[in-house]
Amino acid sequence: MWAPTEEEKYGVVICSFRGSVPQGLVLEIGETVQILEKCEGWYRGVSTKKPNVKGIFPANYIHLKKAIVSNRGKYETVVPLEDSIVTEVTATLQEWASLWKQLYVKHKVDLFYKLRHVMNELIDLRRQLLSGHLTQDQVREVKRHITVRLDWGNEHLGLDLVPRKDFEVVDSDQISVSDLYKMHLASRQSVQQSTSQVDTMRPRHGETCRMPVPHHFFLSLKSFTYNTIGEDTDVFFSLYDMREGKQISERFLVRLNKNGGPRNPEKIERMCALFTDLSSKDMKRDLYIVAHVIRIGRMLLNDSKKGPAHLHYRRPYGCAVLSILDVLQSLTELKEEKDFVLKVYTCNNESEWSQIHENIIRKSSAKYSAPSASHGLIISLQLLRGDMEQIRRENPMIFNRGLAITRKLGFPDVIMPGDIRNDLYLTLEKGDFERGGKSVQKNIEVTMYVLYADGEILKDCISLGSGEPNRSSYHSFVLYHSNSPRWGEIIKLPIPIDRFRGSHLRFEFRHCSTKDKGEKKLFGFAFSPLMRDDGTTLSDDIHELYVYKCDENSTFNNHALYLGLPCCKEDYNGCPNIPSSLIFQRSTKESFFISTQLSSTKLTQNVDLLALLKWKAFPDRIMDILGRLRHVSGEEIVKFLQDILDTLFVILDDNTEKYGLLVFQSLVFIINLLRDIKYFHFRPVMDTYIQKHFAGALAYKELIRCLKWYMDCSAELIRQDHIQEAMRALEYLFKFIVQSRILYSRATCGMEEEQFRSSIQELFQSIRFVLSLDSRNSETLLFTQAALLNSFPTIFDELLQMFTVQEVAEFVRGTLGSMPSTVHIGQSMDVVKLQSIARTVDSRLFSFSESRRILLPVVLHHIHLHLRQQKELLICSGILGSIFSIVKTSSLEADVMEEVEMMVESLLDVLLQTLLTIMSKSHAQEAGEYVSCLLSLLRQMCDTHYQHLLDNFQSKDELKEFLLKIFCVFRNLMKMSVFPRDWMVMRLLTSNIIVTTVQYLSSALHKNFTEADFDFKVWNSYFSLAVLFINQPSLQLEIITSAKRKKILDKYGDMRVMMAYELFSMWQNLGEHKIHFIPGMIGPFLGVTLVPQPEVRNIMIPIFHDMMDWEQRKHGSFKQVEAELIDKLDSMVSEGKGDESYRELFGLLLLEKVEQETWRETGISFVTSVTRLMERLLDYRDCMKGEETENKKIGCTVNLMNFYKSEINKEEMYIRYIHKLCDMHLQAENYTEAAFTLLLYCELLQWEERPLREFLHYPSQTEWQRKEGLCRKVIHYFNKGKSWEFGIPLCRELACQYESLYDYQSLSWIRKMEASYYDNIMEQQRLEPEFFRVGFYGRKFPFFLRNKEYVCRGHDYERLEAFQQRMLGEFPQAVAMQHPNHPDDTILQCDAQYLQIYAVTPIPDYVDVLQMDRVPDRVKSFYRVNNVRKFRYDRPFHKGPKDKDNEFKSLWIERTTLTLTHSLPGISRWFEVERRELVEVSPLENAIQVVENKNQELRALIGQYQHKQAHGNVSLLSMCLNGVIDAAVNGGIARYQEAFFDKDYISKHPGDAEKIAQLKDLMQEQVHVLGVGLAVHEKFVHPEMRPLHKKLIDQFQMMRASLYHEFPGLDKLSPACSSTSTPRGNVLASHSPMSPETIKMTHRHSPMNLMGTGGHSSSSLSSHASSEAGNVVMLGDTMGEAPEDLYHHMQLAYPNPRYQGSVTNVSVLSSSQASPSSSSLSSTHSAPSQMITSAPSSARGSPSLPDKYRHAREMMLLLPTHRDRPSSAMYPAAILENGQLPNFQRALFQQVVGACKPCSDPNLSLAEKAVPAAPSSWSLDSGAREAQPFLSAHMGHILAPPVPPRSLLHGHYSLHFDAFHHPLGDTPPALPARTLRKSPLHPIPASPTSPQSGLDGSNSTLSGSASSGVSSLSESNFGHSSEAPPRTDTMDSMPSQAWNAEEDLEPPYLPVHYSLSESAVLDSIKAQPCRSHSAPGCVIPQDPMDPPALPPKPYHPRLPALEHDEGVLLREEADRPRGLHRKASLPPGSIKEEQARMAWEHGRGEQ
Repeated sequence: MWAPTEEEKYGVVICSFRGSVPQGLVLEIGETVQILEKCEGWYRGVSTKKPNVKGIFPANYIHLKKAIVSNRGKYETVVPLEDSIVTEVTATLQEWASLWKQLYVKHKVDLFYKLRHVMNELIDLRRQLLSGHLTQDQVREVKRHITVRLDWGNEHLGLDLVPRKDFEVVDSDQISVSDLYKMHLASRQSVQQSTSQVDTMRPRHGETCRMPVPHHFFLSLKSFTYNTIGEDTDVFFSLYDMREGKQISERFLVRLNKNGGPRNPEKIERMCALFTDLSSKDMKRDLYIVAHVIRIGRMLLNDSKKGPAHLHYRRPYGCAVLSILDVLQSLTELKEEKDFVLKVYTCNNESEWSQIHENIIRKSSAKYSAPSASHGLIISLQLLRGDMEQIRRENPMIFNRGLAITRKLGFPDVIMPGDIRNDLYLTLEKGDFERGGKSVQKNIEVTMYVLYADGEILKDCISLGSGEPNRSSYHSFVLYHSNSPRWGEIIKLPIPIDRFRGSHLRFEFRHCSTKDKGEKKLFGFAFSPLMRDDGTTLSDDIHELYVYKCDENSTFNNHALYLGLPCCKEDYNGCPNIPSSLIFQRSTKESFFISTQLSSTKLTQNVDLLALLKWKAFPDRIMDILGRLRHVSGEEIVKFLQDILDTLFVILDDNTEKYGLLVFQSLVFIINLLRDIKYFHFRPVMDTYIQKHFAGALAYKELIRCLKWYMDCSAELIRQDHIQEAMRALEYLFKFIVQSRILYSRATCGMEEEQFRSSIQELFQSIRFVLSLDSRNSETLLFTQAALLNSFPTIFDELLQMFTVQEVAEFVRGTLGSMPSTVHIGQSMDVVKLQSIARTVDSRLFSFSESRRILLPVVLHHIHLHLRQQKELLICSGILGSIFSIVKTSSLEADVMEEVEMMVESLLDVLLQTLLTIMSKSHAQEAGEYVSCLLSLLRQMCDTHYQHLLDNFQSKDELKEFLLKIFCVFRNLMKMSVFPRDWMVMRLLTSNIIVTTVQYLSSALHKNFTEADFDFKVWNSYFSLAVLFINQPSLQLEIITSAKRKKILDKYGDMRVMMAYELFSMWQNLGEHKIHFIPGMIGPFLGVTLVPQPEVRNIMIPIFHDMMDWEQRKHGSFKQVEAELIDKLDSMVSEGKGDESYRELFGLLLLEKVEQETWRETGISFVTSVTRLMERLLDYRDCMKGEETENKKIGCTVNLMNFYKSEINKEEMYIRYIHKLCDMHLQAENYTEAAFTLLLYCELLQWEERPLREFLHYPSQTEWQRKEGLCRKVIHYFNKGKSWEFGIPLCRELACQYESLYDYQSLSWIRKMEASYYDNIMEQQRLEPEFFRVGFYGRKFPFFLRNKEYVCRGHDYERLEAFQQRMLGEFPQAVAMQHPNHPDDTILQCDAQYLQIYAVTPIPDYVDVLQMDRVPDRVKSFYRVNNVRKFRYDRPFHKGPKDKDNEFKSLWIERTTLTLTHSLPGISRWFEVERRELVEVSPLENAIQVVENKNQELRALIGQYQHKQAHGNVSLLSMCLNGVIDAAVNGGIARYQEAFFDKDYISKHPGDAEKIAQLKDLMQEQVHVLGVGLAVHEKFVHPEMRPLHKKLIDQFQMMRASLYHEFPGLDKLSPACSSTSTPRGNVLASHSPMSPETIKMTHRHSPMNLMGTGGHSSSSLSSHASSEAGNVVMLGDTMGEAPEDLYHHMQLAYPNPRYQGSVTNVSVLSSSQASPSSSSLSSTHSAPSQMITSAPSSARGSPSLPDKYRHAREMMLLLPTHRDRPSSAMYPAAILENGQLPNFQRALFQQVVGACKPCSDPNLSLAEKAVPAAPSSWSLDSGAREAQPFLSAHMGHILAPPVPPRSLLHGHYSLHFDAFHHPLGDTPPALPARTLRKSPLHPIPASPTSPQSGLDGSNSTLSGSASSGVSSLSESNFGHSSEAPPRTDTMDSMPSQAWNAEEDLEPPYLPVHYSLSESAVLDSIKAQPCRSHSAPGCVIPQDPMDPPALPPKPYHPRLPALEHDEGVLLREEADRPRGLHRKASLPPGSIKEEQARMAWEHGRGEQ
């Protein structure tokens, strides 16, 4: 049975539970649970993560914790009973965990690892806290560490700052806002400190006295590396101040043995010292660590004879230094030990040993030398900070290493009272001794002893250095041969205090002989007592001691013998009567110097102090002694503080009248001494003395009297130093006064109470008198007043011991009130006065409500005055903060109401005014302080306060001013972000206070300013505030974590909703005044409704209906609402506001309201259009902010722009989006589209002088100027986009304007521009783009694309596959549809994305231009693909029964024509399809098209050879001829004959007679063309390829024979073709060479152009037989083979239908490249299937054929023009499974593509780009044009027999020509190569600029258009060398050295002369300006001087009459107009070519 739990309420999951039982609750390890019920080992409860989901879980999975349960029952809350900081750590770590992982994902690796470290530390610290084994101090320290880490992590993760007090999180409800603000500041500071690793002892907010932080150096000697000393050494380390030239620390001694290890084995690894008590000032000094090395051994190191081995001397060896300033920075940052190497230098001259360290520091290198490189001390240093206790606590390991504490010489900055010390530091300075008759100087050693008064030598009273035990005697080091030694060695004498008096020092001087005996001979001594006769210690000075002679026999047993002698000069003067007959005689020429320094807390060197302490011995000198006390040093006074104070009060009691004032002055002096930071820590000693030892019961009377006398004197005296000192000592004087009175009262049972009270009263009157004096003219008086005010607040606590709270408060009020209340008393005094008030407020007195009632008015009065004047704002804010803090803590008391009332009256208005001023200056900190004060005050106010406040306003104007002020402050508060973003607690509290205040004030606003007194300004201010409030970032709960959201909602609720209700009700209260806020408030209210809070939206959206209604009533329409709403909606949605649900809610709520109105129709249409606008805006925003592609963004913008124009007619918005769209186009480099876009704006403007305002980036200007600027910009963009035809009309329009204004300069400029555009059209190459139809199906697409179809203009060089990849990249979720059929409803309505893509063919509008004869092809090319609105694609299908023998009979074509909404190009690269039309093309029509296209293709190719536009390599022609003839013989044309010339067909289709005749004409024409082709072929064919030529001739005869019965005259045609060679003879030219114009007229959509330019097909009328891979196979395998092999491969590549087999995976490609074919060529000899399936990317895909059609060779005959061909390559397959080419293909790829790199810039030539992808669907003629320059550059200009035109006039012409055989190897045949963009693989890039890439013989160079699928291989493949052709164009994108014009060589063909006039021939073959290596699509510009060549005649339906006279043609030729052939007219490129050609021919001739 489930029973409610009593104790088990809270637990932590210790094992994850998967909830695998019914009602099971899924729990993760570490989660916390609240337990509700239990039953047999199971609990039922909730996880704190998801408190709404209840479930059961096993009890043993839970670790129970103690908890506090409140509100037991259904709604109980459970809080774990643990330290709040532990709970915080747990919650914080959980919050950090997910964010921490995100850091890794976002590559913030540094922070990731730091945070991991901190999290581990927190877990460890939490564990320590929970262990419960820590002391209170340790707990506090652990908490400090935790909070520092928590704050650091929150800061770095961008989380909220947590305000704390004593490490605990504060509850904002329990403290005042001011305090909360200060805590935030403190937390922020602690975070910054922890981040910047600043010293933790920094001053806290409001700390009065700051302790200086002592610094300590930890030094450890690691080793001393030396190898030449070989003796024991002593190393002395000390700190040395170079600037002062003195040592500042004791010495640290390390004793080492001769091996460099410590002499004492226990010291290994323990040779370390701590140099203590260095002040901050010391750290700035020029300090050095100095190490002196003294060796202990022989006199001379390297002379074993000098001195016996058993005698050891201390001898100087070397010194090392290290500058602390140099290493301080690194030590400060490191926080741990760092090693340093100190090089040891030896002294060159021993007499300068005492200065060696200075010489090394000064780098006086002549005075020292380095003995060897290996001498060095390795030490480690660490800088520690803090007092010794702290250091011990934080670094216990250091102290465990036998640390030697090495103190500073003298006292530290702060002397601690308990610090007992008694050290005398003695420095052996120098000596001067006689030579004593010796030839050399002495080696002097000094021995020192400390002897007590009885002559006993004191044991262990001499210390050579810390780190070694004390000793009883000291032996100095010996300087070799020096009678004036200078030692400079410091010895510490730690003599016990009780032995000090009477002790003396004795120095014995010995000469150390270096002779064999090595004796030390005593020759003199000196001595010095430690204390003088007057009781003072030896003074800190240099003392010259007398040297007395003696010898070894002298005895010192009776020390009295010499103690009676004078020890020094002062002593001598003191005892003049010295008997001369003493044993010891002074050596007058010898002297010895020592210096001493005493550091003792018990002994004094001061005579005056001693005299004071023994004053009774000198009663007559008391006045003098008291006067001299001021001159005693502070150190001496604090040492004897208690004794001095006792003495002073005894003297005071002894004679008050006489000594009173002097004692008072001495007391003041001592009290002020303790204010010094150095002695500040002696204040507790003073306090203890007053409380426990002070006994002056009568002193108070005299102290009060003196104090009052001082006060009263202050008005008259000029010098007031002593008065000011007394004022500063006020606190302790009052302590003495009060304690004295207490003692007196205790002793006398309270006698003289009244006198005491009245004397205090009088004293206060004197204080008030001093403060009331006018100090403006007296600076000294000013200082007195300041001193008094500073000390005044310190006496309150003392007074409270004797008086009641009210009495003290009255004293204080009177005193504060006596200060001048004006603010003009001077700034410094102002500050002092306010500081005094601040300390009063902070004092204990102010915490009593009784005193506050008395003091608050005077305090507020002063603050009010300062705030009015805007002076000392920071101090005032501090005072206010303290007041609010006190009021908040005592807010439960009844008196607080009254206090708050006082503050509201005095402060509220002035606070608002102050805030407005501060905010206008943007002073952030001051603003924060005052905002917190204002909020504190508002928070304390209740209903009554608000009521009083509002009632107290005298007039409505006052109320209005107040409301405006407070609303303005609130608005600024939200706008300025006074509190940083992460102060969430502060921001939420602020919002809460604001919303509460606004609720109180809104009623006053409604009551006073609604009806007749309506005030727009106040209402507007109110609405603006409400709107800003709701939009505050800190209130947007949707973006924060759910836990935090729950916390906020529990505490404050959703304040946006509260404010929205308030706003709505206020709006309703407005009544008819609403109209004032239309349209002004529409934008702000719209912003509110866009807040993603459903309730806010529900409240606010209906206001729009209200606005529409009121405007409708007022103006009869709601145009303003409409306009404003649309404007604001646009900007707000683009800012990221709003969402789909808002759009729906907006429509729903408004439609519901509008339905009931009389104006419902206009309303509904408006609401509908707004929701539709929102739809588009949301789409637009999603596109813009996402990682969307340009296309998507552009489409979206176009859609939105059109909506603004067509649906809601918002011209300004329309223009804005025009510019946005234009910018996008420019970014995507769509210059033509950018121009069209900008043209939209241009067209809106007129050529008028109307002034236009400033708009977007346009300045204010006239309409004419703006239109002109726009026109120029549009023309510029058309130029960049190479759309010059579009720019020309604009040029004309501008010219017209300039002409009308007679602006000839501009006119000239624009005309030149226009002319340059015409030149560009004729000269510059442009690529024809591809067009693709894209269908977007499914509801997941953006609104503007959903279920629509578009046609897109592809980028340069972009083929179907690339386009498809791009589209799939733009819509990664989309699925590509594999069929072309229109999708059904299931796809249209599904929640997915489907893309249907295939290529389409443009149907040009300008057909007239295309049919005109004389129009250059470059012009036609433009009109073919521009201004196109209609497109088509074809799909083959069978109608009726299919003939198995000849499928062509039933093969129909379904032709779909798409019409777009706008022509392409336009403002976008794609437009929507408006209309679809479907027609069917019969098999016969199809056949006509196919044959016609093939003929055009052949003519074009042959024309290239005739015009010398192809290389000498005829392999292109070979393959083309082979393909047509072979297919014709073996089934191509024959199949058509069977199908359509059959009697059955003719009888069944009588209507097709004309078409059949047309087909026959075309076949006849084909024979003509083939004949000419063979003639040309024979001329150029390579000898090795002769067999192929012969085979072609044979097959041609067969073809003619097969057609003979159809065309009886055919056998007479082309006699040259009947044999393999034709003798030269007179040739009658029956046709002119095929002119470019002829070529241009060929049908560009020819499906015969399947191989690209030369479209060599192996079926006469079908697409290429072998796959492109097949071509590559052949190319790869035939290199270097014999012609027979090559021929064999040719056959494989273009196999016969006789070998029909089945090939799988063959796709039909509507491609102009070699492609997998469905013709009968798909034989077993075709390439492997995996290659065949690699459809080219350019395959222009229409629907694919069904499988059953794939193996019929003849079927290809019926295929439509290549642009319209069906293709399964809509979605091309990969080449191989692994995406790699086979090896041979890869090798070929490297050859063919080696020098290529992908590039799409149309301005570059082919060599520069080496474009791997050619436009596949270029038409035959374009291909031919492309090939011309390219081939001519490669192969030289070839003259060949002309090709017959398509239609012959009546007559028969026989054809004769000279066959010309060139030498073997001149022009090897070109072989088919894989076209470059056919494979999805990228080509291997090579530098297009490196010389070998273009000129290397091993590279194959592309010939023809890149799409031709043919590579002209270099001759090296055939064993010959040939050079790739150079560039002859003038583009400067290539380095000049890469290509040389001189190398542009042509083969030495002699021109073949025909029987036309030479000039005509020359004209017809005239060299054209040629751009070799030009990119595909390049057009040869016509010579401007020549008229264009004539196009072929239109098609004549009848057969030509072959009997006509041959002369007809000659006449025709002669009649044609011809331009004169002028060499001068050649363009520069041609001239260069001509020169190069002649040079080349000359070279060949010589060979």
